[in-house]
Amino acid sequence: MSNSTPATIEDVARLAEVSIATVSRAIHTPEKVAKTTRQRVNQAIAITGYTTNAMARSLRMGRSNMILVLAPDIGDPNFSSILVGLENEARAHGYGVLIGHTQNDPERGLEYLKFLSSSQAAGMVLFTGHEPFGHQAMTQRLPPSVAVFEPVFGSTISYVGVDDTAGARKAAEYLLASGHRSIAFVGESKTRLGHVRRRKGYDMALDAARIPPEHRMIIDGEGSIESGRLAVEQLFMRDTLPTAFMCVNDATAVGVMNGLAARGYDLPRDFSVIGFDDVPQATYMNPALTTVRQPRTAIGKQAMALLLETLATPRAEKREILIMPDLIVRGSVMAPGKK
Repeated sequence: MSNSTPATIEDVARLAEVSIATVSRAIHTPEKVAKTTRQRVNQAIAITGYTTNAMARSLRMGRSNMILVLAPDIGDPNFSSILVGLENEARAHGYGVLIGHTQNDPERGLEYLKFLSSSQAAGMVLFTGHEPFGHQAMTQRLPPSVAVFEPVFGSTISYVGVDDTAGARKAAEYLLASGHRSIAFVGESKTRLGHVRRRKGYDMALDAARIPPEHRMIIDGEGSIESGRLAVEQLFMRDTLPTAFMCVNDATAVGVMNGLAARGYDLPRDFSVIGFDDVPQATYMNPALTTVRQPRTAIGKQAMALLLETLATPRAEKREILIMPDLIVRGSVMAPGKK
Protein backbone atom coordinates (compact mmCIF):
# COMPACT_ATOMS: atom_id res chain seq x y z
CA MET A 1 0.00 0.00 0.00
CA SER A 2 1.26 3.46 -0.89
CA ASN A 3 2.64 5.43 2.06
CA SER A 4 0.92 8.55 0.67
CA THR A 5 -2.54 6.98 0.92
CA PRO A 6 -3.79 6.60 4.49
CA ALA A 7 -5.05 3.11 5.22
CA THR A 8 -8.71 2.73 6.10
CA ILE A 9 -10.64 0.25 8.18
CA GLU A 10 -12.01 -1.10 4.88
CA ASP A 11 -8.44 -1.92 3.80
CA VAL A 12 -7.88 -3.88 7.00
CA ALA A 13 -11.19 -5.73 6.65
CA ARG A 14 -10.45 -6.63 3.01
CA LEU A 15 -6.96 -7.96 3.80
CA ALA A 16 -8.12 -9.90 6.87
CA GLU A 17 -11.19 -11.18 4.98
CA VAL A 18 -13.58 -10.11 7.74
CA SER A 19 -16.28 -7.46 8.11
CA ILE A 20 -15.61 -3.86 9.13
CA ALA A 21 -17.56 -4.53 12.34
CA THR A 22 -15.23 -7.43 13.17
CA VAL A 23 -12.17 -5.19 12.70
CA SER A 24 -13.71 -2.62 15.04
CA ARG A 25 -14.42 -5.29 17.68
CA ALA A 26 -10.89 -6.71 17.34
CA ILE A 27 -9.46 -3.26 18.07
CA HIS A 28 -11.83 -2.06 20.80
CA THR A 29 -13.10 -5.26 22.47
CA PRO A 30 -10.56 -7.96 21.53
CA GLU A 31 -11.85 -10.36 24.17
CA LYS A 32 -15.06 -10.71 22.11
CA VAL A 33 -13.23 -11.87 18.97
CA ALA A 34 -11.90 -15.39 18.32
CA LYS A 35 -8.13 -15.65 18.70
CA THR A 36 -7.49 -16.72 15.09
CA THR A 37 -9.64 -13.87 13.74
CA ARG A 38 -7.94 -11.40 16.05
CA GLN A 39 -4.54 -12.53 14.80
CA ARG A 40 -5.61 -12.03 11.17
CA VAL A 41 -6.87 -8.53 11.95
CA ASN A 42 -3.68 -7.64 13.83
CA GLN A 43 -1.56 -8.84 10.91
CA ALA A 44 -3.64 -6.78 8.50
CA ILE A 45 -3.28 -3.71 10.73
CA ALA A 46 0.49 -4.18 10.82
CA ILE A 47 0.71 -4.58 7.03
CA THR A 48 -1.52 -1.62 6.17
CA GLY A 49 -0.28 0.70 8.91
CA TYR A 50 -3.88 1.45 9.83
CA THR A 51 -3.25 1.94 13.55
CA THR A 52 -0.52 4.51 12.95
CA ASN A 53 -2.72 6.44 10.55
CA ALA A 54 -5.64 6.33 12.96
CA MET A 55 -3.42 7.88 15.65
CA ALA A 56 -2.30 10.59 13.24
CA ARG A 57 -5.91 11.43 12.38
CA SER A 58 -6.81 11.75 16.05
CA LEU A 59 -3.94 14.22 16.55
CA ARG A 60 -5.05 16.29 13.54
CA MET A 61 -8.52 16.46 15.09
CA GLY A 62 -7.00 17.97 18.21
CA ARG A 63 -7.44 14.95 20.45
CA SER A 64 -5.33 11.94 21.28
CA ASN A 65 -6.22 8.31 21.91
CA MET A 66 -2.86 7.64 23.56
CA ILE A 67 -2.06 7.23 27.26
CA LEU A 68 1.47 8.02 28.42
CA VAL A 69 2.88 5.65 31.04
CA LEU A 70 5.77 7.34 32.83
CA ALA A 71 8.13 4.90 34.60
CA PRO A 72 11.53 5.40 36.27
CA ASP A 73 12.70 1.83 35.66
CA ILE A 74 11.07 -0.43 33.07
CA GLY A 75 13.34 -3.24 34.31
CA ASP A 76 11.46 -3.32 37.64
CA PRO A 77 9.78 -6.75 37.84
CA ASN A 78 6.54 -5.09 38.95
CA PHE A 79 6.35 -2.91 35.84
CA SER A 80 5.60 -5.48 33.16
CA SER A 81 2.68 -7.14 34.96
CA ILE A 82 1.03 -3.82 35.81
CA LEU A 83 1.58 -2.72 32.20
CA VAL A 84 -0.31 -5.80 30.95
CA GLY A 85 -3.37 -4.75 32.97
CA LEU A 86 -3.04 -1.13 31.82
CA GLU A 87 -2.67 -1.99 28.15
CA ASN A 88 -5.46 -4.58 28.02
CA GLU A 89 -7.93 -2.16 29.58
CA ALA A 90 -6.78 0.74 27.38
CA ARG A 91 -7.04 -1.30 24.20
CA ALA A 92 -10.49 -2.55 25.09
CA HIS A 93 -11.62 1.09 25.05
CA GLY A 94 -9.83 2.19 21.89
CA TYR A 95 -6.71 3.70 23.49
CA GLY A 96 -3.05 2.96 22.91
CA VAL A 97 -0.20 3.11 25.42
CA LEU A 98 3.11 4.96 25.10
CA ILE A 99 5.92 4.22 27.57
CA GLY A 100 8.10 7.05 28.83
CA HIS A 101 11.23 5.69 30.51
CA THR A 102 12.68 8.47 32.71
CA GLN A 103 15.54 6.41 34.21
CA ASN A 104 15.13 8.71 37.25
CA ASP A 105 16.53 11.56 35.11
CA PRO A 106 14.80 14.97 35.60
CA GLU A 107 15.76 16.01 32.06
CA ARG A 108 13.94 13.03 30.60
CA GLY A 109 10.95 13.88 32.75
CA LEU A 110 10.97 17.39 31.28
CA GLU A 111 11.05 15.99 27.74
CA TYR A 112 7.94 13.94 28.39
CA LEU A 113 6.31 16.92 30.07
CA LYS A 114 6.75 18.89 26.83
CA PHE A 115 5.24 15.97 24.94
CA LEU A 116 2.21 16.10 27.21
CA SER A 117 1.84 19.87 26.96
CA SER A 118 1.48 19.56 23.16
CA SER A 119 -1.65 17.43 23.69
CA GLN A 120 -0.13 14.29 22.21
CA ALA A 121 -1.46 12.23 25.12
CA ALA A 122 -4.98 12.18 26.51
CA GLY A 123 -3.89 11.06 29.96
CA MET A 124 -0.97 9.82 32.03
CA VAL A 125 -0.18 6.93 34.37
CA LEU A 126 2.65 7.55 36.84
CA PHE A 127 4.89 4.84 38.26
CA THR A 128 7.34 7.41 39.62
CA GLY A 129 5.83 8.40 42.97
CA HIS A 130 6.11 12.08 42.00
CA GLU A 131 4.81 14.46 39.35
CA PRO A 132 7.07 14.98 36.31
CA PHE A 133 9.92 17.40 36.92
CA GLY A 134 9.67 20.57 34.88
CA HIS A 135 8.45 24.10 34.73
CA GLN A 136 5.58 24.93 37.09
CA ALA A 137 3.55 26.33 34.20
CA MET A 138 3.64 22.89 32.57
CA THR A 139 2.80 20.88 35.66
CA GLN A 140 -0.32 23.00 36.18
CA ARG A 141 -1.56 21.83 32.77
CA LEU A 142 -1.01 18.12 33.24
CA PRO A 143 -3.63 15.91 31.61
CA PRO A 144 -5.85 13.65 33.74
CA SER A 145 -3.48 11.34 35.61
CA VAL A 146 -3.50 8.28 37.86
CA ALA A 147 -0.61 6.95 39.94
CA VAL A 148 0.16 3.25 40.34
CA PHE A 149 2.70 1.27 42.37
CA GLU A 150 3.77 4.37 44.33
CA PRO A 151 1.36 7.05 45.63
CA VAL A 152 2.31 10.64 44.79
CA PHE A 153 3.19 12.61 47.93
CA GLY A 154 1.22 15.83 48.46
CA SER A 155 -0.65 15.61 45.17
CA THR A 156 -4.24 15.61 43.93
CA ILE A 157 -3.46 12.69 41.60
CA SER A 158 -5.64 9.61 42.18
CA TYR A 159 -3.95 6.33 43.09
CA VAL A 160 -4.62 2.66 42.48
CA GLY A 161 -2.42 0.13 44.23
CA VAL A 162 -2.01 -2.51 46.86
CA ASP A 163 -3.09 -1.83 50.45
CA ASP A 164 0.46 -1.37 51.74
CA THR A 165 -0.52 -1.01 55.38
CA ALA A 166 -2.72 -4.12 55.47
CA GLY A 167 -0.14 -6.15 53.52
CA ALA A 168 2.72 -5.15 55.80
CA ARG A 169 0.63 -5.90 58.85
CA LYS A 170 -0.06 -9.41 57.47
CA ALA A 171 3.71 -9.93 57.01
CA ALA A 172 4.57 -8.74 60.52
CA GLU A 173 1.76 -10.80 62.07
CA TYR A 174 3.05 -13.91 60.31
CA LEU A 175 6.52 -13.34 61.79
CA LEU A 176 4.96 -12.82 65.22
CA ALA A 177 2.84 -15.96 64.86
CA SER A 178 6.04 -17.85 63.98
CA GLY A 179 7.45 -16.86 67.36
CA HIS A 180 9.57 -13.83 66.49
CA ARG A 181 9.64 -10.91 68.91
CA SER A 182 12.78 -9.15 67.66
CA ILE A 183 11.87 -8.04 64.13
CA ALA A 184 13.87 -5.49 62.13
CA PHE A 185 12.05 -3.32 59.60
CA VAL A 186 14.32 -2.58 56.62
CA GLY A 187 13.30 0.21 54.28
CA GLU A 188 12.40 3.24 56.39
CA SER A 189 11.79 6.34 54.24
CA LYS A 190 10.21 9.72 54.97
CA THR A 191 9.77 10.61 51.30
CA ARG A 192 8.24 7.46 49.78
CA LEU A 193 4.63 7.10 50.78
CA GLY A 194 4.51 3.36 50.05
CA HIS A 195 7.40 2.79 52.48
CA VAL A 196 5.69 4.98 55.10
CA ARG A 197 2.51 2.91 54.83
CA ARG A 198 4.37 -0.41 55.08
CA ARG A 199 6.18 0.85 58.19
CA LYS A 200 2.76 1.75 59.62
CA GLY A 201 1.53 -1.83 59.06
CA TYR A 202 4.63 -3.15 60.84
CA ASP A 203 4.02 -0.83 63.81
CA MET A 204 0.33 -1.77 64.00
CA ALA A 205 1.18 -5.47 64.25
CA LEU A 206 3.88 -4.93 66.87
CA ASP A 207 1.62 -2.57 68.83
CA ALA A 208 -1.06 -5.28 68.95
CA ALA A 209 1.59 -7.75 70.18
CA ARG A 210 2.61 -5.22 72.87
CA ILE A 211 6.18 -4.99 71.69
CA PRO A 212 7.40 -1.55 72.84
CA PRO A 213 8.93 0.90 70.31
CA GLU A 214 12.33 0.75 72.01
CA HIS A 215 12.54 -2.98 71.15
CA ARG A 216 12.00 -2.37 67.41
CA MET A 217 14.87 -2.05 64.94
CA ILE A 218 14.25 0.38 62.10
CA ILE A 219 16.77 0.66 59.25
CA ASP A 220 16.63 3.21 56.44
CA GLY A 221 16.56 2.02 52.84
CA GLU A 222 15.45 3.15 49.39
CA GLY A 223 14.25 -0.30 48.33
CA SER A 224 17.29 -1.60 46.43
CA ILE A 225 19.27 -4.82 46.78
CA GLU A 226 22.27 -2.78 47.95
CA SER A 227 20.22 -1.08 50.67
CA GLY A 228 19.28 -4.52 52.00
CA ARG A 229 22.91 -5.60 52.10
CA LEU A 230 23.91 -2.38 53.87
CA ALA A 231 21.14 -2.91 56.43
CA VAL A 232 22.76 -6.21 57.43
CA GLU A 233 26.13 -4.47 57.87
CA GLN A 234 24.54 -1.78 60.03
CA LEU A 235 22.74 -4.27 62.25
CA PHE A 236 25.85 -6.34 62.83
CA MET A 237 27.51 -3.28 64.37
CA ARG A 238 24.92 -3.37 67.17
CA ASP A 239 25.02 -5.34 70.39
CA THR A 240 21.67 -7.01 69.77
CA LEU A 241 20.45 -8.65 66.58
CA PRO A 242 16.92 -9.37 65.35
CA THR A 243 15.72 -12.90 64.71
CA ALA A 244 13.75 -11.78 61.66
CA PHE A 245 13.96 -9.17 58.90
CA MET A 246 10.80 -7.59 57.54
CA CYS A 247 11.77 -5.93 54.25
CA VAL A 248 9.94 -3.11 52.53
CA ASN A 249 10.13 -4.97 49.21
CA ASP A 250 11.58 -8.10 47.64
CA ALA A 251 14.67 -6.32 46.29
CA THR A 252 15.58 -5.32 49.84
CA ALA A 253 14.95 -8.90 50.98
CA VAL A 254 17.36 -10.19 48.31
CA GLY A 255 20.04 -7.82 49.63
CA VAL A 256 19.41 -8.90 53.22
CA MET A 257 19.59 -12.59 52.31
CA ASN A 258 22.80 -12.05 50.30
CA GLY A 259 24.35 -10.13 53.18
CA LEU A 260 23.49 -12.85 55.70
CA ALA A 261 24.69 -15.63 53.38
CA ALA A 262 27.99 -13.79 52.87
CA ARG A 263 28.47 -13.92 56.64
CA GLY A 264 27.95 -17.68 56.60
CA TYR A 265 24.48 -17.82 58.08
CA ASP A 266 22.00 -20.55 57.20
CA LEU A 267 18.54 -19.24 56.32
CA PRO A 268 16.00 -19.60 57.76
CA ARG A 269 17.56 -21.52 60.66
CA ASP A 270 19.60 -18.52 61.82
CA PHE A 271 17.41 -15.67 60.58
CA SER A 272 13.98 -15.38 58.97
CA VAL A 273 13.34 -12.95 56.09
CA ILE A 274 10.06 -11.75 54.60
CA GLY A 275 9.57 -9.46 51.60
CA PHE A 276 6.84 -7.51 49.82
CA ASP A 277 5.79 -7.58 46.10
CA ASP A 278 6.28 -11.26 45.12
CA VAL A 279 8.48 -10.59 42.12
CA PRO A 280 9.02 -13.59 39.80
CA GLN A 281 12.50 -14.25 41.22
CA ALA A 282 11.10 -14.78 44.74
CA THR A 283 10.20 -18.40 43.94
CA TYR A 284 13.74 -19.25 42.81
CA MET A 285 15.67 -17.80 45.74
CA ASN A 286 17.30 -20.13 48.25
CA PRO A 287 15.30 -20.42 50.40
CA ALA A 288 12.24 -19.36 48.39
CA LEU A 289 11.05 -16.02 49.72
CA THR A 290 7.95 -15.65 51.87
CA THR A 291 6.41 -12.37 50.77
CA VAL A 292 3.28 -10.28 50.19
CA ARG A 293 1.94 -10.52 46.66
CA GLN A 294 0.93 -7.41 44.75
CA PRO A 295 -2.05 -8.09 42.43
CA ARG A 296 -0.20 -6.30 39.64
CA THR A 297 -2.39 -7.03 36.62
CA ALA A 298 -5.54 -6.12 38.60
CA ILE A 299 -3.87 -2.87 39.68
CA GLY A 300 -3.11 -1.99 36.06
CA LYS A 301 -6.63 -2.80 34.91
CA GLN A 302 -8.30 -0.75 37.65
CA ALA A 303 -5.89 2.16 37.21
CA MET A 304 -6.65 2.42 33.50
CA ALA A 305 -10.39 2.10 34.15
CA LEU A 306 -10.16 4.96 36.67
CA LEU A 307 -8.13 7.09 34.24
CA LEU A 308 -10.63 6.56 31.42
CA GLU A 309 -13.43 7.43 33.83
CA THR A 310 -11.54 10.61 34.73
CA LEU A 311 -11.17 11.49 31.05
CA ALA A 312 -14.95 11.33 30.76
CA THR A 313 -15.41 13.52 33.87
CA PRO A 314 -12.28 15.74 34.07
CA ARG A 315 -13.33 17.47 37.30
CA ALA A 316 -13.68 14.23 39.24
CA GLU A 317 -12.26 14.33 42.77
CA LYS A 318 -9.10 12.51 43.80
CA ARG A 319 -9.73 8.84 44.54
CA GLU A 320 -7.70 6.05 46.06
CA ILE A 321 -8.43 2.42 45.23
CA LEU A 322 -6.52 -0.08 47.37
CA ILE A 323 -6.51 -3.80 46.55
CA MET A 324 -5.97 -6.28 49.36
CA PRO A 325 -2.77 -8.34 48.91
CA ASP A 326 -2.13 -11.99 49.74
CA LEU A 327 0.57 -13.42 51.98
CA ILE A 328 2.58 -16.02 50.05
CA VAL A 329 4.22 -18.49 52.43
CA ARG A 330 7.38 -20.20 51.19
CA GLY A 331 10.57 -21.24 52.94
CA SER A 332 12.34 -18.14 54.31
CA VAL A 333 10.53 -17.98 57.67
CA MET A 334 10.65 -20.40 60.60
CA ALA A 335 10.47 -20.21 64.38
CA PRO A 336 13.54 -18.55 65.99
CA GLY A 337 16.13 -20.93 67.34
CA LYS A 338 14.52 -23.93 65.62
CA LYS A 339 17.10 -26.31 64.13
